[in-house]
Amino acid sequence: MNWTPLQSMDQLEDILSGTSPSLLFKHSTRCSISTVALERLNKSVLSDRVNAYLLDLLSFRDISTAIASRLQVHHDSPQVLLVKNGKCIYDESHLAITVSEIEQALDNSL
Repeated sequence: MNWTPLQSMDQLEDILSGTSPSLLFKHSTRCSISTVALERLNKSVLSDRVNAYLLDLLSFRDISTAIASRLQVHHDSPQVLLVKNGKCIYDESHLAITVSEIEQALDNSL
């Protein structure tokens, strides 16, 4: 995966106003489950299909809160959100995060 660090509210606004699919991974650097989920994603080629953003929850909690509010999803950690046209089309957390389900959500959004 080719992750872009998500570090500003302006970036979040650009993601939400864009029409291309974006994958947001909310990562807790202190959580082993989050590390496992990130490793699963890193082994994929999803970044060929989506813009991939990595949010460090410990450093940017305000952005995480804004994501939950703007997309009307509950906050979790780790959490992956697939966003297209300003809406969350896929949301999963912890070890339920799978590349195949993200790919299926992408296929269904076409």
